[in-house]
Amino acid sequence: MILTIFILIACTIVGGLSLKLIPGMKQNMRLSLIFAGSYLFAITIIHIIPELFSVSPNPSKVGLYVLIGFFLQQFLEYFSSGVEHGHVHTNKAVSFNGRFSIIAALMIHSLLEGTLLTHDSPFHEKHESYSLLLGIVLHKMPAAFALMATMQGLGKRAIYLLILFSLASPMGLILGDFILLSEDSVLIVFAVVCGSFLHISTTIFVEASPEHHFGLNKILISLAGALLAILVEFLI
Repeated sequence: MILTIFILIACTIVGGLSLKLIPGMKQNMRLSLIFAGSYLFAITIIHIIPELFSVSPNPSKVGLYVLIGFFLQQFLEYFSSGVEHGHVHTNKAVSFNGRFSIIAALMIHSLLEGTLLTHDSPFHEKHESYSLLLGIVLHKMPAAFALMATMQGLGKRAIYLLILFSLASPMGLILGDFILLSEDSVLIVFAVVCGSFLHISTTIFVEASPEHHFGLNKILISLAGALLAILVEFLI
């Protein structure tokens, strides 16, 4: 658990600081997002959804909560301007309210996804869902990058927001581990996050091809992301 928390915090901070540390990162962000989105979509399909429906006594009800999670994410992105999937919007952060809405929406989403790493499962031991951990990391790094790009006008205060964001998923992990929720409550949270992941990953694909042109390099990167998800899921 301690190693998982360290990985979540460190990778998020590295993702945010890459705006300053890696020249040209902003220009190459789209391809990185496609890879991360493909991985996230694949792991949702081959891990989260099968697990959800295999342990649920009421699959139709679970499907309803997945749908709720999908539209909850859409609602959160009204406030976050799509920072979750690597979008860089500088106009949203002009006012205090704009900055607050972005970080609040990101924190809510991150708290929920952190709980994914604590659940018991017939497929893996508790705290040993490495495929999910990698999916969350690949998703949080570009989100942290976009957050820092959006908050550039804050100077050093942007670092404090980045640190706060990096702590959100570990907080969700810790809360999910120590708060004794019923099996039904755990399934609901799991299903809601599943819907959220479906929204984020599919939105990345749509926004990567605004003119409906998905070139060969994008296809290959998408396949690479999905292949990595398959390898991590079935070999680790």
